[in-house]
Formats: sequence, C-alpha cells, structure tokens
Amino acid sequence: MRNFRFVVGAVAWAACAVSAFSAPAVQPMAPVGMVQDTLHGVVVKDPYRYFENVKAPEVQTWLRAQGAYSREVLDQIAVRDGLEKRLTELTSANGDAINGMVRLPGDKIFYMLRPKGERQFKLAMRTGFGGANRILVDPEVAAKATGVPHAINYFKPSWDGKYVAYGMSAGGSEDASLYILDIATGKTVGAPAPRVHESLVSWLPDSRSVTYNQLKVPTAGEPESEAYLDSRVMWLKVGAEPAQAQAVFGPTVTKNLGLARLDVATLIFMPGSPWVIARTTDTTLPEGFLFVAKAADLGKPSLKWTRISGYDDKITAVELKGNDLYFMTHKNAPRKQVMKLDLRKPQLAHAQLVAAAPANGVLEDFSLTRDGLMGAVRQGTEIVLRRYATGNTTGEAIAMPFPGAARMTEDLAHAYSDVVYTLSGWTQMPLSFVLKDNVSTDTGMRVNPVLPNAPDVQVENVEVASYDGAKVPMTLLYKKSLQRDGNNPTLLTGYASYGFSETAGFSPQRLAWIEQGGVIALANVRGSGVYGDAWYRAGQKATKSNTWKDGIACAQYLIDQKIASPKTLGVMGTSAGGIFVGRSVTAAPQLFAAAIFDVGVMDAVRAEESANGITNISEFGSYKNAAEFPALLEMSTYHQVVDGTAYPAVMLVHGINDPRVDVWHSAKTAARLQAATSSAKPILLRLDLQAGHGMGSTATQRNAQAADIYAFLLWQMGKTTLKP
Repeated sequence: MRNFRFVVGAVAWAACAVSAFSAPAVQPMAPVGMVQDTLHGVVVKDPYRYFENVKAPEVQTWLRAQGAYSREVLDQIAVRDGLEKRLTELTSANGDAINGMVRLPGDKIFYMLRPKGERQFKLAMRTGFGGANRILVDPEVAAKATGVPHAINYFKPSWDGKYVAYGMSAGGSEDASLYILDIATGKTVGAPAPRVHESLVSWLPDSRSVTYNQLKVPTAGEPESEAYLDSRVMWLKVGAEPAQAQAVFGPTVTKNLGLARLDVATLIFMPGSPWVIARTTDTTLPEGFLFVAKAADLGKPSLKWTRISGYDDKITAVELKGNDLYFMTHKNAPRKQVMKLDLRKPQLAHAQLVAAAPANGVLEDFSLTRDGLMGAVRQGTEIVLRRYATGNTTGEAIAMPFPGAARMTEDLAHAYSDVVYTLSGWTQMPLSFVLKDNVSTDTGMRVNPVLPNAPDVQVENVEVASYDGAKVPMTLLYKKSLQRDGNNPTLLTGYASYGFSETAGFSPQRLAWIEQGGVIALANVRGSGVYGDAWYRAGQKATKSNTWKDGIACAQYLIDQKIASPKTLGVMGTSAGGIFVGRSVTAAPQLFAAAIFDVGVMDAVRAEESANGITNISEFGSYKNAAEFPALLEMSTYHQVVDGTAYPAVMLVHGINDPRVDVWHSAKTAARLQAATSSAKPILLRLDLQAGHGMGSTATQRNAQAADIYAFLLWQMGKTTLKP
C-alpha cells in the first residue's frame, strides 16, 4: 500500500453547500492521494486508498473530525431528541427480550435475556417454562469495570447441563475469547481461550471436554487478509489451560484431506452416536466439506477421516443422530430437501430422502425431535412449520397461531417429542410456543404488554415488475390512515446477499417511523432466497446487478403508486445490503431524497484485501479473477461515484471497531461523495467509537442510531427542520 502525506484541511464543502443546511462546523475535506491500478486492461482509480490504513494517526484524526461534525449536525435536527425518547419508550415497554433459546434434557432451558429497561443481553437459564430466570453471565459487569461495552457472542451448554461455554468480546469487535462456566458454582473454569470468534463450539458426549475453532496467532506485518486463514479446531479438557489444548482438525493439522487455507471447521458430536462429523465452510457460504470418523479415535494417530461430501454436493445444514447423518441440500432441489445417510456406508449415493419442500415454499431449516423431523418452510416473508413423520417425505402442514415467521428452539440432544418455537409477525410481538400433537400452546416465557400509543399498522404485500419482467416481492408497512398523495416519508430497504431474505418480525423501532407518517418498504430483490436457490443465484456475482436494478424498480413503483415521491423517498441497506443501497443511489440518484449506507460494503474491489473480505470472495467474486472482475467493479459503489452528479443526501453509519466490513469502506465513500456531489445536500459520516458491525451494541446505542437515521431522513424529506 502506498503512503501519502495527509493533512486535515480546514476546507468547507463550498459556500453554497454550507448554507444549504446551516452547518454548525466546518466539515473536513479529504485530500486526494490518487492510486491507479490496471486490472485486466481496465484502469481503476482509487483516490482515497490511504484510508485503508485506518490506524494511521492522520486517518484517525479525519475519522474523528467527521464523526464530531456529523454529531453536531444530527443534534441540531429538531425531532432527533424526541425520536430517541420515543424509541426508548417503545423498546423498553416491549418487556424482557429473549433470544437464542436452547433446550437440554431435564427441562433445562438456556437463552439470552435482556430484562426490560436494561442495555445488554445476559446469559440466563431456567428449569421449565415457568421457572425463574437465573443469570449466569452478565457482560455489564465487564463493561462497568472497563468502561467499554461487552457482549456475549455465542454460548453452548454441555450435554449434562453442568457447564456452559460462551464467547465474549468488547466494543463491538467480535474478537471473542472462549470461557467455560461451572453452572453450580457460577465460577469460570480455567483461563479463557483467545481468538475464538465463531460459535463453532462442540461438547464431546461425556461433557468433560470441548472443541472449538481458533484463529492463528497473527504475525507482525502480515496482510489483514491472513486473519481467517489456517484456523484450527482445538480440543480442550475442562479445567485445562488453553495452552494445553490439542489441535485435531484444520488445513495445517489434517493436511491429507485437501483443505484450503480458508476452510473453517467445526466438529459435531452427539450422545449415543459413535461418530464425529467434521464440517467446513468459508464462514460465508454454508456449503463446504463433510468428513466422518470414529469419535473414540479423536486425538489418536489411528483416527481416519472419510470424506462424505464437497461444495458441489450443496449441503447447507446437518444434524447427527445415532448412526445417521441428516443433511439439507439444494442439489437437484432448488427449494431444498433433507436426506438421511447411514454413516456405516458414508457414500451420498446411499442417502435417502426424508423431507421435501412443498410446492408453495422453500425449506428454510429443519430440526430433529426424539421421534421425527420438523421442517421450517418459507412462504414469502413468513416461515411456517411442517411435520415430517417417518416415511412421509411430503410432510404435514402445522397451523400457526398467527401470520409470521417461526424459529425453532434448538433441542440439542433430540430429547423431546414436542417442539418449542418462537413466532413473530410484522404487527405481532414474538411469543414462544410448545407444539404438541399439532397444537401450539403459549409457554408463558414472554410477556408482551400493550405498547403505549402504538400506531395501527397495515401490512401490504405487492409484486413489482423489474426491468426484465421479473416479479419482485415487496412488503409495505404503514398507518391504516395512509393517504396516497406522494407526500409520505418512505424508507425502502433491502439486503439480498447470501440468500438471506426479508422476513416477518416485530420491530418496535419501526413503529417510531410509522407513527411519523412513514412507510417501510422491504424488498426481496434478487440475491435473497425468498423463492429458493435460483432467485438467490440471480443476484450473485455476474448477476449481482439485478439486486439494485430490482431495487430501482421498487423505488419507481413507490413513486408511481403515489406512496412517495423523489422528495420523500429514502433508501437504506446494511452490511452486504450496502451494494443494494449504494448502487441504487449511484445508478438512479434522481429517485431519492436521502439514503443510509449502514456498515455497508462500498468498495467491492478492494474488499478482499481485508480480514473478512477474503471470506466473501465466494459470494461476490475476486478482482484477481478476470471473469469475475467486471461484475465486481460494477457492484462497487465507491468506484461508480461520478463527479458533478446531484446525489441525494447520504448518511454513512459505521462502528469504528467493525470486524466484518472495515470502517474504511464508509470513510472512502464519504470522502468520494463529498468531493463529487453537486446537489449541496449533506454527506455525513456517523461514527460510533465503541461499536462494530452492530453485534453486541447496547439498546442505548441502537436507539441512538435509529433516532439519528430517522431524524436525518425526515429532515432531508422536508418533514422537520434544524433547531433555531
């Protein structure tokens, strides 16, 4: 990387730009330090590459100055403080928040709990649905001791319920260390194991040792893209020091298996099964390798791994039970199916179909019970349950208590015949049910009070014809009193990567927007998995342009239907959804009043030079690949910004500790837009110095961010003003 002298200049945008929104301070402009690369015969200009050295003092100075400037501007928006107060009221009134439930034999239930009115999730457990909460780990203790927010990233209880392994990180970094807690004493056993970022933690059947995936120790001066390469599965006995852990799997350990440096592995055990399964992915796509060995041979020279499958077998989820491996695949089944393989003959040719997707849905997930299999089936934005009895591959539909998306609670040991699931709708708060004999009964674990003065919300599902005739599903949320006069503040959102779909779920934060007269429009453009694998692949790599072309079609629909107008339409995308929002804005800036680029992938060309960017090559492509480079350049917002274009107002939102999408994505794009736009509308860079990609952020941080986003949009849509 080339270095350039950097000076934070006391240079304003331009007189007209400053007066256009009464800037309370001088916004620092970034000097150009042009780098030009010739990639496959194409000259690619990169005027702000020096921002990639985020730790450089001059870059830090510019980032903090931008953040301070944006903070001053946002604090002057008249409705901003009232929005944060209302968001706090709505989210606090929502009762205790519960997620990530896990069931073990003996009616033991583990979960993440954020008690009403508190900032952060804690690790908790109870015995039985009606049991009392027992707090096992409270990250606020570490936060108060250090002054830095802490969060629990994942947890995995031992089979006998005596221990729980969990990962905790600080400041939104997701740089988790693995701890083991003795539940009876409430004390940590042994020292924490560092660099255990992923939830790839498994207990051996005797509950006295654990395996986990650990990143290698970084070497001074190595490229950031080395961070996730050559990870290893470590085997640690409870009470032993992490330095005593034994490496048992990984590209530098099991060298004869043909693993790539990016193959990240986990081991899967099950009480009552003599087998151990090794599963690898690149952490981005769920497909990868599967191997099987005798669990009793783990750590012995005699251990022999037998390969079951590779990427081309398109296996996306697995569960182990006795001698059988159940796996979900989309090979020759674009809406997915579940197969069963007897591990005594571990060749996929012997696998048998046990669950097929219905004609009107996509098999999203599955879970084994003591005596059957339950499937989760996507039908548009809803997810319903379907029971597959032995021998019935078509399954039986289960009536849901209300329309929404059902998420099954993990029954790790397959110990129960009933199924616990949580159901949440666009207008219904989440409730947890136990399903017995096709009858759903409220567990009583969640108590949902009536929200104060909540608006009456209408849900409308529409289909939008895209540029090529494809029908794009979009869900609209708005007050039932909505007038279609083009004057409604409207926020179009999309994600559309990895096959992830916009899904029904209750959000008290959305209510704060809707009660301002706002409309939420959630688009399942191509790149999502709403219609299965084919819809996803139609928005990936060479076909990625469909993602923002579908988004532009949805924007035009909202305008044509007089739901919004170019003066009241905003667009937002988060993380990989940065491609959706960034390219929608750069391709059709005339359609939007404002946009939110939230921790977005903005520079798709240079992304793979970062630690997490290399893991996303399988999703977006590599600039080093001549066939993939053109599409990658086209999807890169930073490279598609054109000087002298009248861009809408843009706020780029980022946590400075983001390990998934480096903050330089937003920094480079903010600098480029500030220099290029001719509209005199603000380009703000909102930074949180104690946050990352959003994981681990406290309720206070989330509400403050939402207030800033909504206030910025309403201001730019002419629905509010700056304070006198």
